[in-house]
Amino acid sequence: MLVAMIMSATSMMAQAAKVADKELVGTWLMESMQWEGEKKTVCGKSSGYAQFKYYGANGEYACAEIAMTKDGKCVVMPHEYGRYSFKNGVYSEMGRPSEPGSMVLVDKTTFKGKWKNRHDIWKKTAMPDKLVRYIVDCCKMKEMPADIQQLIKQNMFKK
Repeated sequence: MLVAMIMSATSMMAQAAKVADKELVGTWLMESMQWEGEKKTVCGKSSGYAQFKYYGANGEYACAEIAMTKDGKCVVMPHEYGRYSFKNGVYSEMGRPSEPGSMVLVDKTTFKGKWKNRHDIWKKTAMPDKLVRYIVDCCKMKEMPADIQQLIKQNMFKK
């Protein structure tokens, strides 16, 4: 009977510790990344490099790299913009199939991710809406309209 009570209590604690999927909504900065077999890279002020992810409550997703140049200027390098889904702990972005372990919410402010053979740690970070919208808008601009694509080809890459 005692064993059953302990197992039941352990099960209830594990359920209580589960982080709700909705906690993903917000802005996140990569704290560190580590390729298997290599030294961990810590992101932020000391490295002059950051990665940013935005998860909107409506499924909006944006990802960018941000770097600081030697002269102290910040550069936003849009990576992608689109949609994400996160239901019952199963994560997918940009319609790609979900990979086991690609995202695990550790708590309300930390998630661990895996991409190929790189392990990431991300921290939820409050940021001014003006900054978030600017970076998200940069990511949106990465997707160039077809007519602009054609104009570039005609005017810059003509034979």
